[in-house]
Amino acid sequence: MSTALTGQTDADVPATSWTGRDDGPGEQDLRWHRAVGLDPRQAAAGDLAFVGFRSDEGVRRNKGRPGAAHGPGALRRALGPMALPKPLRALDAGDVEVAGDGDGVLEAGQERLGRVVTSLVDRGHPVMVLGGGHEVAYGSYLGLARTRALSEGCRLGVLNLDAHFDLRDDVRPSSGTPFLQMARDERRHGRTLDYRVLGISQPSNTRRLFDTAASLGVRHLPDTECGLADLDRVERFVDEFLAGCDIAHLSVDLDVLPAATAPGVSAPAAYGVPMEVIERVCHRVAASGKLAVCDIAELNPEFDVDGRTARAGARLVHRMATALT
Repeated sequence: MSTALTGQTDADVPATSWTGRDDGPGEQDLRWHRAVGLDPRQAAAGDLAFVGFRSDEGVRRNKGRPGAAHGPGALRRALGPMALPKPLRALDAGDVEVAGDGDGVLEAGQERLGRVVTSLVDRGHPVMVLGGGHEVAYGSYLGLARTRALSEGCRLGVLNLDAHFDLRDDVRPSSGTPFLQMARDERRHGRTLDYRVLGISQPSNTRRLFDTAASLGVRHLPDTECGLADLDRVERFVDEFLAGCDIAHLSVDLDVLPAATAPGVSAPAAYGVPMEVIERVCHRVAASGKLAVCDIAELNPEFDVDGRTARAGARLVHRMATALT
């Protein structure tokens, strides 16, 4: 059951005011920090909603470089000063925080994130979840799975922009397991998960992971077929995904981008998919009218050079938000 938003949310950490350059009070001077409100009572259906997921416990369990818990703040700081081409309104619902590394801590955080996502989506908000390690994707899914739309029979599709399948069969959930967890949950509900991945790096995925993907019917495009010369192929892949679902969950692992564009991630890409391609994919999904939730994962400010990764993630959010409105 979703929790109504009546001035507060289930988030652990309340939102704080966004900041950025101020060029004047007019609409022609509008920047993101002036468009984001903090009071759910003043938000209307259709307004974009943000929620942060401060977690790198999944990355730690997956033997990656911790630090993604600071990603939500870095994304907000990068997005706040960006200029808006037209007025829009957004709500910041605060952060869910995963503190500690004990058994069940991550899982409880994912449950709390799910409750916030359910409540926001059921109120008519497209949701941007600012991660956090890629374990954020399972929390986003838990929220979508409990929405009215899915209970009424809408078809869910999950598109992951990622160098990795994240289909590991580990004893404990981690940043490498979220999409296998989704597939198993959907199977328990008598459904098959429509899961697709764009940007797979062959050297970064074992044969076992490719076999798991094949057994689940996962369609994917390798990074070597996602360049600017491959735009027609990429757009067909995205359009086929959109045609097969009513509700889209887009998950963006920033390690899908080349290391020069996104150095601040747990596993920087030696090859990667160009920013121009990823941005067009994000715009296409948002403009379809089917995007319910997008999570931006794996930003690790500790390893970010000149804020490149934060700016890249913020630009993707900006592009999707302007397409949504």
